[in-house]
Amino acid sequence: MTTLDTGRLVEGMREEIEAFARTVAGGDPEAKVPTCPEWRLRDLVGHIGQAERWAAELVRTTAPLPIPDPFEAERVAPESWARWLRDGAEELIAAVVESPRDAQVWSVLGPAPARFWLRRILCDTIVHRYDASATTGVPHELAGDLAADVLREGLELLSAPGVETFKPELAELRGSGQSIGVRPDGMEGWLIVRTPEGVRWELGRADGDVVVSGPVRELMLVFTRRVPPGRVSGDRALLEHWLANTAF
Repeated sequence: MTTLDTGRLVEGMREEIEAFARTVAGGDPEAKVPTCPEWRLRDLVGHIGQAERWAAELVRTTAPLPIPDPFEAERVAPESWARWLRDGAEELIAAVVESPRDAQVWSVLGPAPARFWLRRILCDTIVHRYDASATTGVPHELAGDLAADVLREGLELLSAPGVETFKPELAELRGSGQSIGVRPDGMEGWLIVRTPEGVRWELGRADGDVVVSGPVRELMLVFTRRVPPGRVSGDRALLEHWLANTAF
């Protein structure tokens, strides 16, 4: 599974924001989000719409902007949620598509192409749509390629040079060769290795000191700490340590 191209990211962003809007439609704005217990449903919606617009502005200016506080997001009436979310997604898509091909924008990991932020906000929306589903009871389904890209993007972030400067607690993931296999049903897997220099990973192999397997959507939810792991073989404590130290 390779990184999705810009066309699929655009398509996926539209798919996910429509699904998110359907999921929260009619929901109680004050309902507590069980997977993010410090948030209410209105906070979750506010965060997504805020993040879309923040990333769009960042791409347009190519300069760093303060990371916004989700509790300071614009308060939009529930009957306007769907339109507000769609408008934010289209603003971000337009900013990325209209950006010069060779443009470099600010990211938490250094200069990056504009599509970095489309992918980042898409992955964030995918995970938070599950949170919305857990709140409203709307069934959650997800395309396999999008679920796989959330996993891959997470590994790219965790293994990026300088990531510990942004999040020092990720130094806890250093090790002496301990390995975690991620084995999605019917797809290539990943091997994660904890080295003295930090996290390393490779595509294809899926063995390891501990191996987690299952449908790719389930594995995405496991590695974003939304559901407990199902099929696990090997050193479960190693997996639990990884999950405890990879929260963004």
